[in-house]
Amino acid sequence: MTIATFSGGGAERWQALRLLVARRTVLISLIVLAVLVAAAALAPWISPFDPYKLSIMNRLQAPGATHWFGTDDFGRDVFSRVIHGGRLSLLVGFLVVLLSSVLGIALGLVAGFFRGADKFVSRLIDAMMAFPDILLAIALVAALGPSLLNVVIALGIVYAPRLARIVRASTLVIRELPFVEAARALGVPTRRIVVVHVLRNLVSPILVQGTFIFAYAILAEAGLSFLGVGVSPEIPTWGTMINAGQQYMGSADWIMVFPGIAIVLSVMSLQLVGDGLRDVLDPRLRKEL
Repeated sequence: MTIATFSGGGAERWQALRLLVARRTVLISLIVLAVLVAAAALAPWISPFDPYKLSIMNRLQAPGATHWFGTDDFGRDVFSRVIHGGRLSLLVGFLVVLLSSVLGIALGLVAGFFRGADKFVSRLIDAMMAFPDILLAIALVAALGPSLLNVVIALGIVYAPRLARIVRASTLVIRELPFVEAARALGVPTRRIVVVHVLRNLVSPILVQGTFIFAYAILAEAGLSFLGVGVSPEIPTWGTMINAGQQYMGSADWIMVFPGIAIVLSVMSLQLVGDGLRDVLDPRLRKEL
């Protein structure tokens, strides 16, 4: 098993970056992500209409020169709601990555480095991964209550085992390497060994898995909102917009189509970037590029 790291010199990092952007699909995905993030960040300034303002006279208007993506059943501009919804959808994905990384890294390091805790933590990880992601998320949100914070907590718990398993497997290999044995022989404190010698060598797999979790979290939030157990319906996210537009399928498809396109673009871009990072950061796969 080969562990790829960022511990090399600056030249090696730039080479990895050049290899990454040299792949056309990855470059296009990065551009798409940059556009989505920029649109979400600048939504209050670039949205042509107030995403919350009702205009019954303009309800269910088809896409046109005034309303680029049309209007919904309350006359609200769909384009404005899509870019504002992206703020929360992307924010949920980012926060889920942070929370699942903290939990997953902690569990994985404990299981992989401390032999006595491995059996218990591994069984816990296996038990959580035995449940389908969406069912476990629904159960957690139902127990915590539907809110943006609780959706983040639920999804962070759901996806933490994915990262924990990868961290544990890599830690099991790293802890037996000579430089770790040398650090132990020199009396380096265990905490410093775990942080400096082990965790530092896990940056690459954590980064790659984080991009996948980001994509899964966006899909999961949309699924929870579509089922009515996620974010409150009046809050514009891509999932709540699709949920609100399902009753107009066939007569006002644009209410669902445009937030759906935003979800597809963001998820596909994150997946392609994750694949590119995996290929570039893994020395075995980098030789084939």
